[in-house]
Amino acid sequence: MKTSMMIAVALVVARVVDANYITASASSAQAFKTATLLKTLSINALIRGEIGVGKSSMARYILPDAPIFDASSYDELLLALESTNQVIITNLENSPNIKKILDFVVVHNIRIIATAGYLYNHEMVDKVFSIKLDIPSLKERPEDVVLLIHKFIKEASFLFGPMETAKFHEIKPDLSRNSHSLRKQIMIHYLLQNISENELMEIVENYLFEKLGSNSDYKNFLHLFEVPLINAGLRKFKSQLQLSDKLGLNRNTLRKKIADNEKYF
Repeated sequence: MKTSMMIAVALVVARVVDANYITASASSAQAFKTATLLKTLSINALIRGEIGVGKSSMARYILPDAPIFDASSYDELLLALESTNQVIITNLENSPNIKKILDFVVVHNIRIIATAGYLYNHEMVDKVFSIKLDIPSLKERPEDVVLLIHKFIKEASFLFGPMETAKFHEIKPDLSRNSHSLRKQIMIHYLLQNISENELMEIVENYLFEKLGSNSDYKNFLHLFEVPLINAGLRKFKSQLQLSDKLGLNRNTLRKKIADNEKYF
């Protein structure tokens, strides 16, 4: 009989080039040991957590040779289960008939490593999965965030050429989608450091091309110029008084522009 276990762990499962995992904290290291142990045992495991915490990467580490399917691909998954003894199923909560899938897994004794959203549960979970790994968000693992930033900087450097790492020290990590949003942020920041004036204008042009269409577009999109200009000026000159002088604006005019775009400051 399977013994139901709950293992709440803080871990990073972002892989680096040499195929090792980042284990910045003791809890991350322990989680990696648990995953390594699962590689040697015929135990079903459910890995839960928010998007971008590395659930699929952990599943692939545990079962490197297993076919992987998204739970929403119901017919394809059901057909595949007829000819395999192990499988990785991602996004379990998206299955249109998870009970039938899990019943099939149990009846045919198929090894399964699955992933699901944070705290996902189902009446079949305890019956099928002996181990449940709950992966906290990156907001709860600041040590891991630091190493991930360096990892993504290396990726960006490989793609776009070398750059001084110091230029990233003021970044406030975007962890809204965990590693997904953090990687995107680093890549964009990296590109913008060396962007030319023409390239920047092309980006704005393409953005506006999709948005234009009302009778007051000039007013509606003027903030795309004014907000970054004022923000950059405040960072550089430290005061509204100095900035108004540098921009050649009346101080009251500058204050009004800041007030009109208050949500961006």
